[in-house]
Amino acid sequence: MISYRTHTDEDLFALLKNDDEKAFTELYDRYWKKLFVRARLLLNSQEDAEDLVHDVFVKLWRKRATLHIFYSFHTYVAAMLRYGCFKELAQRKKRREKEALREEIETADYSTQQWLEFEQLQEELEAAVGELPDRCRVIFRLSREKYLTDKEIAQKLDISVNTVRTQMYRALKKLKVSLHTFFIL
Repeated sequence: MISYRTHTDEDLFALLKNDDEKAFTELYDRYWKKLFVRARLLLNSQEDAEDLVHDVFVKLWRKRATLHIFYSFHTYVAAMLRYGCFKELAQRKKRREKEALREEIETADYSTQQWLEFEQLQEELEAAVGELPDRCRVIFRLSREKYLTDKEIAQKLDISVNTVRTQMYRALKKLKVSLHTFFIL
């Protein structure tokens, strides 16, 4: 039985080109861990590093008959790994950019939807306030639009603070009923 451990990488590669599976296994055993450690450092992911090293050896096996190595086997597989890492990092960047764009679009769509709903709410609120009795409407507008206190409204309209509170209670109750369908949505 031939011992492949004593062969050089170039000898093993020559055997590999002639479909020698044991030569391939020896090259795999020699380089798998080195390539994995390098890929793990570059990709910062054990799973991606394992997948990449596996892909390197699969490509090596599939293209064994047509491969021409000009320097050393070690240099060749290291370059395969490096280019595989670059490709994976570029794909990650592209995925992150797509995800960021998708989130931006969803956020923009959501903010547009919120703006439209706010506009609709304002219109419905204005219509509901317009349906309030005159005195109730005046007190509501002074409270919510002019930001006057109950005491200030009472002094301005020459009525009691208790009347202001009663009218505000009625206004809010009617508005709640008028806008009920909007709040259900």
